[in-house]
Amino acid sequence: MGDFNHPGICWKSNAARHAQSRRFVQSTDDNFLTQVVEEPTRRGVLLDLVLTNKEGLDGDVKLGGSLGCSDHEMMEFRILHGRSRATSRIKTLGYRSTNFGLCKNLLGSMPWVRALEGGGVQESWSIFKHHFLQAQDRCILKSKKPSKGGRRAAWMSKELLEKLKGKKEVSSMWKKGLATWEEYRNVVRVCRNAARQAKAHLELNLARDVKDKKKGFFKYISSKRKTRENAGLLLNEVGALVMADTEKVELVNAFLASVLPAKAVPQESQTLEVGEKA
Repeated sequence: MGDFNHPGICWKSNAARHAQSRRFVQSTDDNFLTQVVEEPTRRGVLLDLVLTNKEGLDGDVKLGGSLGCSDHEMMEFRILHGRSRATSRIKTLGYRSTNFGLCKNLLGSMPWVRALEGGGVQESWSIFKHHFLQAQDRCILKSKKPSKGGRRAAWMSKELLEKLKGKKEVSSMWKKGLATWEEYRNVVRVCRNAARQAKAHLELNLARDVKDKKKGFFKYISSKRKTRENAGLLLNEVGALVMADTEKVELVNAFLASVLPAKAVPQESQTLEVGEKA
């Protein structure tokens, strides 16, 4: 980051008017650096640059105001450092190997009329939930949830993955002196252009088909978020804020129970009564 004083460079097209500026652009390209500032920083000219060797490392570049007597815009940006990859301990249900027949028999053999008789909504729900989870544990196997860091990007195709593997091989050969600098540079340029084209092609398809494939569009948008949104604050009966997650769950559960009838008549008992009258 700094004031490089090259006003004749167009960073959108990597074109320059003067020979010195062209050499500077060539140097950044040879060292695989990317310039992330897009707005002018001094009198309508882009002079102050932020160069990075990895796309996505810098983000939220903002300009505004000046410091003291300087006529340059102040620059603010964030460095998005990678977090350590943690092993996921969350287990998910593997529905592909579910024994639906056993689950149906376990739930069907339960005398629901006698089990739910005389209980309120909350008590009936607790009984049903207990037996349902027992049947679920017996019929559905659990597996570890894959971590987000181990997932392949949506735009990563097999062809591009092969190119990236080839790039690593050429990099190793160049470090050992078995490949020239020009060969390694050409491979890096090809991989970088292919990755950019793949991302642009994916985003174009998502934007074009957003009316018919909303789920895929919002899934891709959610994957770009750095933080995960939590449930907002709630007010209890006396108007106090509820902060803990367990209290939020109990408050929502009590509200749902309040909007239902005090005693829920099981559907099976209603069917029996209709049959007896007939």
